Amino acid sequence: MDTTTSGAAAAPVIRLHADDNVLIARTELAIGTPLAEGVRSRSQVPAGHKIAARRLARGEPILKYATTIGFAAADVEAGAWVHSHNVEFREYDRDYAHASAYRPVEPVPEAARATFMGIVREDGRVATRNYVGVLATVNCSATVVHRIAAWFTPERLAEYPNIDGVVAFAHGTGCGMEMTGEPMDLLRRTMTGYASHPNLAAALVIGLGCERNQVSKLGLHEGPRLKTFVMQDTGGTTKTIEAGIAAVRELLADANRVERRPVPAAHLTVGLQCGGSDGFSSITANPALGAAMDILVRHGGTAILSETPEIYGVEHTLTRRARSREVGEKLVERIRWWKDVYTVGRDTQINGNVSPGNHAGGLANIFEKSLGSSMKGGTGPLMEVYRYAEPVLQKGLVFMDTPGFDPTSATGQIAGGANVIMFTTGRGSMFGAKPVPSIKLATNTPMFERLRDDMDVNCGTILDGTQSLKDCGEAIFRQLLATASGERTKSELLGLGDHEFVPWNIGITG
Repeated sequence: MDTTTSGAAAAPVIRLHADDNVLIARTELAIGTPLAEGVRSRSQVPAGHKIAARRLARGEPILKYATTIGFAAADVEAGAWVHSHNVEFREYDRDYAHASAYRPVEPVPEAARATFMGIVREDGRVATRNYVGVLATVNCSATVVHRIAAWFTPERLAEYPNIDGVVAFAHGTGCGMEMTGEPMDLLRRTMTGYASHPNLAAALVIGLGCERNQVSKLGLHEGPRLKTFVMQDTGGTTKTIEAGIAAVRELLADANRVERRPVPAAHLTVGLQCGGSDGFSSITANPALGAAMDILVRHGGTAILSETPEIYGVEHTLTRRARSREVGEKLVERIRWWKDVYTVGRDTQINGNVSPGNHAGGLANIFEKSLGSSMKGGTGPLMEVYRYAEPVLQKGLVFMDTPGFDPTSATGQIAGGANVIMFTTGRGSMFGAKPVPSIKLATNTPMFERLRDDMDVNCGTILDGTQSLKDCGEAIFRQLLATASGERTKSELLGLGDHEFVPWNIGITG
């Protein structure tokens, strides 16, 4: 996609593609501001919002990046503000053309491949962090796992300098749900994905005893790095907390015996997230992150694109790049499940609506948000499609079916094996996701400056004209390697991530 602007860096508007019939306001525009091709703004237009580049007839497709994001709900004059008040959201036919644009990745020669300082586990998997995890099978053991983790303060962990922390993974379900079927399978594969994650040197799993999600049904096997307790057998709350603390203390000494060493970047699996998106997300941070992921994939790594409701409307741009018809059809099947089963009769994003923050940031509907969201994955071939929390084994760009809610989406990616999360934001989402580092990428400089304590990378430099998209992508890739090597992110320094374990609950509670 063409990201050239309609003039110098200081130009008031951005033209994303020669075929577009809308322009993007670089900054807030006053009435009468000269735009392009003799057009002046007819109203005040917020930064990141759209302006008609020419007169639009009622029913005419609205084109951004030469892609349909809606239809003119009425005649729109050149220079008019284009947003949800005059953009109609409706379905239109999309040609999936499965695998028609598939092109294999051209890998970087082995000798030139990037490396990072990773922690190599006994089974050969590579960690980017070194935690001990305490997991609850059910909400009834949530307090216990939090109390155990909270006992291990920084002062008490000081004698274990290679331990990043003891972290609790509690959730709000595990009982009052179906005993069999996809909802329970989903919860169990999420838990086992965390318990066996390479970023956990060891794990402690705690159940109540009478819950539906029984410890014994998780398929986990006790050993040197995994212990389990059942509260009703251990003696209740106090005794289980005491036993849990003692068990973690026994695990810490061995968990601390690690050292980082150079390993290929091919061991990186990156979960891609965006939240609090704005009109600049598709211009700066998302395509820049995509450029970084193109680099990672060429070095043998893996990028997990997710948030199924936030590729809806542009899924055909992914099916065309699928490595096979089978892969493309897997993606379409997931879209159809969301539309025809999961969200029927509900007011959700996949039915067109975006959040108030997205709307205020310039996004008219889910098609427009999806256009930017999908860019995070880069331009390479789509190699595989996974269900939520399934182990990601395929290298390259893959897709995992998740909701758009960031904590739930990231939880599925981490359970699948992501060892880094990269998160773009235009409005300023605050996010962390233990046991992996989360790198926050800002779409615009004003927000980056306002929220410096939370943001790691400023992609607003692209908008400012001080950095090219290519250079920004390369900088993001370097930041990825540094973070994977142990450099702390802003969210880690703030201690975020203790409450962002949110497995997707798709079933009935009763």
